[in-house]
This record gives sequence, structure tokens and C-alpha cells, in this order.
Amino acid sequence: MNIPTITTLLTSTLETKDIKTITFRYPNAVIPGQFFMIWIPGVDEIPMSVSGITKDIKAITFRKIGDATNALYHMKPGSKIGIRGPYGNGFTLTGNHLLFVGGGTGVATLTPAVEQARKRKFKSTVIIGVKTKNELFFENRLQRSGATVLISTDDGSKGYKGFASNLAKEILKKEKIDAVFTCGPEPMMKTLLSFSRTTPFQASLERYMKCSIGICGQCCMGKGLRVCLDGPIFNGNTLKKVEDFGVYSRDAAGRKKMF
Repeated sequence: MNIPTITTLLTSTLETKDIKTITFRYPNAVIPGQFFMIWIPGVDEIPMSVSGITKDIKAITFRKIGDATNALYHMKPGSKIGIRGPYGNGFTLTGNHLLFVGGGTGVATLTPAVEQARKRKFKSTVIIGVKTKNELFFENRLQRSGATVLISTDDGSKGYKGFASNLAKEILKKEKIDAVFTCGPEPMMKTLLSFSRTTPFQASLERYMKCSIGICGQCCMGKGLRVCLDGPIFNGNTLKKVEDFGVYSRDAAGRKKMF
């Protein structure tokens, strides 16, 4: 498990101008919310959450933002990559009416959980938050799952004008929501946690990782929590005690990076 398995990139699908979904063969079970370490030969190895789960094929969806993701973005089907994992915990789906809030590429992490929720007959409402409608993806896929899909855009180019967290606040006031699940920018998730109050809450967090097996300590946050082992999914009660949640992360040298 901790040695990369070499696999072949099966498909590479453009979602927006700088976001792609790639698929590869992986026949073992994966829980929505878990992540793989993806090795791009000659470049780097980086963590990526699973965005698509079938029996034999798994998918990841990512934005082109650095050397590793840029190299992966330009890979063609047939190229070789290495995968380790899956690692971490996954979402725990409980309740009758579930609210999913995804900001930016965070919706990719939530989508397999939404699809699983609908298979289990949970009522699901999904908020996709993006800066502008040109950054929107997975809307049709989520609608096909049977979930109610709401769009928020910062510029008002589609759907609700404003932040996804503010739209979620309105939903929480009007609807009986049994649990909130979120992935996206940490300040957004921290705001959403404050709106959720007593509603059960789960968030997928991202930190810089090297080993992904709890040894290097690179992904530590709060008082010794390791995102790779204790997460990446954390509940609201835990996050309320983590002073750096929504405030800062750390870079490869351990220096604070303010959100």
C-alpha cells in the first residue's frame, strides 16, 4: 500500500479551462472522502481526493496550479502514473436530509458522497459555490444523482449571488437539515461551521503532505492532529478546538501560510 502502484491513465476530461478529471484502474474499495497519493514520474507526489468511484475505475479531479498538477494536466491517456492509497477516513452519512456545500474544486470531493447518499435514499441538497459560472463543473452529474442542486456565484453570473456559505445559512434556516458536509476554501468552511451551530458537521481538510502515513508530521494541525491519519474528514466538535482551522496552514518548510 505504501509503495506506488504503476497504473495507466485511462481518460482525461476537461471540466473547465484549468480543471481536469482523470481516471485510472483501481479495483479495490474506496470510501468517499478518502485520498490517493499520486506520483507523477520525474515531478512530484501529491495527495488528491477521489472524485469518482466505480468497482474497477477511480477518478480524481484537480485544478492546474503547480508543477505537479500542470504535468498531470498535460498527460494523455496511456501515460503512466503511480498511486498509493487510499488513505484517511471518509464521510459518515447519517440523517434524513443532508446538505453538501462545495467551494471551487471542493465539489469534486463531495460528489461521490452525494451519489452514495442518494443510493441510500437520503434526501440531498447540494450547493456548488464558484467565483463565476465559467468555473462551474459536475452540476449535471449531481443532478443525475437525484440531488437538489443549487448554484452560488460570487459575481451573480448564475444562481445565487454571493458566497456558498451565505446560501447555506439560508437553507439551514428554512429546512430541517440533519447533517452538513463540506469541502472547499477553509475560511468558507469555518464560516459554515459557525452557521451550523448544533447541526452535525463534517469537513474535508487539505494540508501539505509528504508521507501520508503519519510519520513525517508535515500535515499536523491543532494539537497533534494529522490530516493524513485523523482526517482528512473532521467533525465540527473537533474543528471548533483547532485554532488554525480557517486561519493558516503550513508550507513545505513548516512556515505559516495565512488563508
